[in-house]
Amino acid sequence: MYPKQQFYINGQWLAAANLNDTIQIKNPANGKLIACTPSATEQDVDAAIAAARKAFPAWSATTAEQRKLFIIAIADEMQNRRDDLAQAITDTMGCPIEHSIQVQVQDSIDAFREFADMVGFVDETEQQQNMTQYKVAIGVCVLINPWNYPLSQLVGKLGPAMATGCTVVVKPAEQTPVQDYIMAEIFAKVGVPAGVFNLITGYGHKIGAHLCAHPEVDMVSFTGSTAAGVSVAKAAAPTIKRVCQELGGKSAMIITEDADLQAAVTYGVEDVMFNCGQTCSALTRMFVPSSCYQEAIGIAKSAAEQHIVGNPLDPNSTMGPLSSAEQQQRVIDYINIGINEGAKLVTGGTELADELKSGAYVRPTIFADVKHDMRIAQQEIFGPVLCMIAYADEQQAIEMANDSIYGLASAVYAKDTPSALKIARQLRAGQCYIQGGYFNTLGPFGGFKQSGNGREWGREGLKEYVELQAVFTPE
Repeated sequence: MYPKQQFYINGQWLAAANLNDTIQIKNPANGKLIACTPSATEQDVDAAIAAARKAFPAWSATTAEQRKLFIIAIADEMQNRRDDLAQAITDTMGCPIEHSIQVQVQDSIDAFREFADMVGFVDETEQQQNMTQYKVAIGVCVLINPWNYPLSQLVGKLGPAMATGCTVVVKPAEQTPVQDYIMAEIFAKVGVPAGVFNLITGYGHKIGAHLCAHPEVDMVSFTGSTAAGVSVAKAAAPTIKRVCQELGGKSAMIITEDADLQAAVTYGVEDVMFNCGQTCSALTRMFVPSSCYQEAIGIAKSAAEQHIVGNPLDPNSTMGPLSSAEQQQRVIDYINIGINEGAKLVTGGTELADELKSGAYVRPTIFADVKHDMRIAQQEIFGPVLCMIAYADEQQAIEMANDSIYGLASAVYAKDTPSALKIARQLRAGQCYIQGGYFNTLGPFGGFKQSGNGREWGREGLKEYVELQAVFTPE
């Protein structure tokens, strides 16, 4: 059992207002209880926000060099605690341990360190004639994070907040809070001033509206489902605060007739199975020319069946369980919907080996003969499920790819980069990965349509944490 059953507020570990209301954290690999965290009340929320508000004037007045030194010190201590952070994510989310170490944690440490070189952003000015434009830290920020990339999503919000001089109240997903507790320990050890970083845990349906509506909060950064994002926006609207949201996705990948089919299909399958399909930008709709559709199905089947689903502590496992029994059931329900809609189950499905039945496992699943209007082709499943859709010509593929309420990510695999880029520029999505490209944290991440608003990562992500002030002088 992880020991922490308190909140980190104003540089101190404090008991919750209601000691009898707790959240049980279970290991999705076996269903065993591994931690309990307090369930925050509105009183706890108020205390955390008050601490952040009190700390803001002094923190926002620190120099860029001071903030840089803190960011570097935090990154160094994260490196020292790398294995603890990785174990926490494996235990609470089910990621294979090597995946947790290298992707969930090491990449997050490296990304956090990048913000040390961006601390000067808030001090940059722009002058035109008699006008000078300044940047000002936006203020108190509420950071609401998801369970699928719990440390990475925290870093993507926390890094720019610290770099620009904002103070924060962090609320992790109730399923995966342990790495945030480790981060609080790191902040305390490094000596970050009290109130700059405040951590509470709780259920979104209990405290989410109060967090987002609070008049002393200047900005909310939320990552989660589109439905939850609507609730966040409604709660924040009366106080006209900024809301940055990274929401759902049903991302499309277009493979052209002259592409390297083996490479393209394998890339698409691996993208969907990565993190057990629990990635908002996963390329879960694969559009393939009718002329090579059957061959593509065979390649996809073979690629999916290479994966080893098993205990996340077993180094041979390439896929662990889903994050929870509830998420497992959601994915199973969608697989059954796909079968009932008439899609062809190529591999995977709902059956499990006996040794996997005690955990929240789902096998890599490929559907063929998917029609574009099927629910499995339109709704976000958030599991290791790929829908393969045939198309007659490239224009039809582009139209189907864009025919979605979402617009988070996309991909194109063509004969060469110029050909892929021509198609990519016609896709209504925040990112496009061409010819097997991969995202890096220097680029902006965010979506069109109901995939959200605003951007995270890189210099564009910093813009969400500042206000602009124009100062005019006499001619």
